Amino acid sequence: MATMSLLTSMDVYVVRITLAIIVGTLMAIVYCLRYLVLMERRLENIELHIKSILEKALKKNFKK
Repeated sequence: MATMSLLTSMDVYVVRITLAIIVGTLMAIVYCLRYLVLMERRLENIELHIKSILEKALKKNFKK
Protein backbone atom coordinates (compact mmCIF):
# COMPACT_ATOMS: atom_id res chain seq x y z
CA MET A 1 0.00 0.00 0.00
CA ALA A 2 1.46 3.32 -1.08
CA THR A 3 1.33 6.26 1.29
CA MET A 4 -0.35 9.39 0.01
CA SER A 5 1.18 12.79 0.53
CA LEU A 6 -1.08 15.21 2.37
CA LEU A 7 0.40 18.20 0.56
CA THR A 8 0.75 18.46 -3.17
CA SER A 9 3.80 20.08 -4.70
CA MET A 10 1.77 23.26 -5.27
CA ASP A 11 0.78 23.35 -1.59
CA VAL A 12 4.40 23.01 -0.53
CA TYR A 13 5.33 25.84 -2.88
CA VAL A 14 2.64 28.10 -1.39
CA VAL A 15 3.75 27.26 2.15
CA ARG A 16 7.40 28.06 1.33
CA ILE A 17 6.46 31.38 -0.27
CA THR A 18 4.28 32.29 2.71
CA LEU A 19 7.03 31.46 5.19
CA ALA A 20 9.55 33.43 3.13
CA ILE A 21 7.26 36.47 3.21
CA ILE A 22 6.76 36.16 6.97
CA VAL A 23 10.48 35.76 7.67
CA GLY A 24 11.32 38.65 5.35
CA THR A 25 8.78 40.89 7.10
CA LEU A 26 10.18 40.00 10.52
CA MET A 27 13.73 40.72 9.33
CA ALA A 28 12.61 44.10 8.00
CA ILE A 29 11.01 44.95 11.35
CA VAL A 30 14.16 43.99 13.24
CA TYR A 31 16.30 46.08 10.87
CA CYS A 32 14.01 49.11 11.32
CA LEU A 33 14.13 48.77 15.10
CA ARG A 34 17.93 48.60 14.96
CA TYR A 35 17.98 51.75 12.82
CA LEU A 36 15.66 53.55 15.24
CA VAL A 37 17.91 52.66 18.20
CA LEU A 38 20.94 54.01 16.35
CA MET A 39 19.11 57.23 15.51
CA GLU A 40 18.03 57.62 19.13
CA ARG A 41 21.65 57.31 20.26
CA ARG A 42 22.74 59.93 17.73
CA LEU A 43 20.04 62.33 18.89
CA GLU A 44 21.05 61.79 22.50
CA ASN A 45 24.68 62.64 21.65
CA ILE A 46 23.55 65.78 19.81
CA GLU A 47 21.46 66.84 22.80
CA LEU A 48 24.41 66.31 25.15
CA HIS A 49 26.67 68.43 22.92
CA ILE A 50 24.07 71.20 22.73
CA LYS A 51 23.68 71.11 26.52
CA SER A 52 27.44 71.42 27.08
CA ILE A 53 27.70 74.30 24.58
CA LEU A 54 24.82 76.13 26.28
CA GLU A 55 26.38 75.62 29.71
CA LYS A 56 29.67 77.08 28.49
CA ALA A 57 27.89 80.05 26.91
CA LEU A 58 25.88 80.72 30.06
CA LYS A 59 29.01 80.58 32.22
CA LYS A 60 30.74 83.12 29.95
CA ASN A 61 27.74 85.46 29.98
CA PHE A 62 27.28 85.39 33.76
CA LYS A 63 30.98 86.02 34.44
CA LYS A 64 30.82 89.42 32.74
